[in-house]
Amino acid sequence: MSSFWIILTGILVVASCSILGCFLVLRKMTMVGDAISHAVLPGIVLAYLVSGERNSIFLITGAALIGLLTTFLIEFLHKKAKVQEDASIGITFTSFFALGVILISYFAENVDLDQDCVLYGEIAYVTLDPMLIGNIEYGPKAVWLLAFVFLVVLAVIIPGYRSLSLTTFDPNYAQAIGISVTLWHYVLMSLVSLTTVASFESVGAILVVAFLTVPAATAYLLTEKLKNMILLSILFGVLASISGYYLADWSNGSIAGAMATAAGMIFGIVFIGKRIQRKWIIAAKN
Repeated sequence: MSSFWIILTGILVVASCSILGCFLVLRKMTMVGDAISHAVLPGIVLAYLVSGERNSIFLITGAALIGLLTTFLIEFLHKKAKVQEDASIGITFTSFFALGVILISYFAENVDLDQDCVLYGEIAYVTLDPMLIGNIEYGPKAVWLLAFVFLVVLAVIIPGYRSLSLTTFDPNYAQAIGISVTLWHYVLMSLVSLTTVASFESVGAILVVAFLTVPAATAYLLTEKLKNMILLSILFGVLASISGYYLADWSNGSIAGAMATAAGMIFGIVFIGKRIQRKWIIAAKN
């Protein structure tokens, strides 16, 4: 039964990440997701110091606010200070992440947090923290939290699909017809922050970054339609979660690492398949 909950946790993470990842890939902003996943560490620490609890809404709120601040600073440095975008990302996330490490080190005796846990996570332990109502267990808390986050992502993406699509493909046209490009940029970044923070304890930041990027990039190789890209991205992510779990079970290795590896292997297979297909088409024409 534990394998079911572990795989379900991975699927819920990848479902949210794959949807958001498609927009990040198309906007050429995948490294912003990486920046947010590292930069929110001080938000987690500060939220814990204020609330005194690890499992609280304060943790998600604090980290999400730092995630938004990270996005704002990246945009500010790039557009106002005329710093190159990749440099502004590097400056912002390394500064915040370093601040988080310093806060953990300084408050090490009082804070039950570990930067390794934030980075790597341990999805195998999700079953150790069940949702209890009375004396009845209703599955791991992580599953309920990630399911809620997935519903929030759907609740925003589905009604806002047209606006997000227009601001992604043609921001100038979107601005001309009255759609706020800035507003939808920060809506997307808020969802990325929320998803990243909610996934920290169960899967870690590294797997979140992999799921934000690799399934969407894989789907991008196969289609030019956004809806198809989102569906294929989720499919590839689910395959990576399931195959990654059994790869880890076979190799007795890290489950999160195996899931990220499986996602990379799927990308490699699709990439090679597309190259072979292209060569066959060229050969057939000649």
